Amino acid sequence: MRKIEAILDPDQLDAIKGALGLIGVQGMTVCEVRGSHSESFATTRYSGADYRQLQPKIRVEIVVEDRFADAVVRRVVLTANRGRLSDGTIAVLPLADAIRIRTGEHGPDAI
Repeated sequence: MRKIEAILDPDQLDAIKGALGLIGVQGMTVCEVRGSHSESFATTRYSGADYRQLQPKIRVEIVVEDRFADAVVRRVVLTANRGRLSDGTIAVLPLADAIRIRTGEHGPDAI
């Protein structure tokens, strides 16, 4: 199994959900986060000093079987790529196990 984490601009969420739904992704977790690429910090001037601001982002987490990971990553890249610095980042992590709390199912049955 693989856990795919994508950090994206919030306005990309609906497009990502729709694109992943087309390839059968049934579940995901979305969190509001703040972050910025080192080259894209917005700065605010306050009392004569510059302050770097973290921009609002979303983190989309998807757990899939190994055989579906490449398709999910490709779909996120194709959907999120707008040619901007803020398009985001994707991390693909190996996942040792997943357990559904209600039923006790393990592995692919739990996702």
